[in-house]
Amino acid sequence: MRARATLATAVLSAVAASGLALVPAASAKGLEVRASGACPSATWKLTAKQDNARIEVSFEVDSNVVGQTWRVGISDNFVTVYTGLQRTTAPSGSFEVSRLIANRSGWDVIRAQATNVRTGAVCRGRVTYTG
Repeated sequence: MRARATLATAVLSAVAASGLALVPAASAKGLEVRASGACPSATWKLTAKQDNARIEVSFEVDSNVVGQTWRVGISDNFVTVYTGLQRTTAPSGSFEVSRLIANRSGWDVIRAQATNVRTGAVCRGRVTYTG
């Protein structure tokens, strides 16, 4: 039993030292989950957080180039909640789409995709909201 406790303590210490979180981040309004990454010539961030009985979803793409047009889609459990064109704006060469969506029963798997209309570069993100 003592060996298990020592092993568990060592694992938790290693996780803490690595900077990994074991639980989603909490915000003032409740649960918040985030993901980010890189795609060809851009970066993306996807956030889902509690907003009363709904989920506030935010998807940002930053290419550092002003005036690019991107085709954007966001879905929740494969149900489309947003589609449209977005243009990167000054000063940062980015755009952001924010939507309030229904909090469906069970986990919400939120996916976002942006495709650069001119170059075909694709940015994809995914978070799982468990609230």
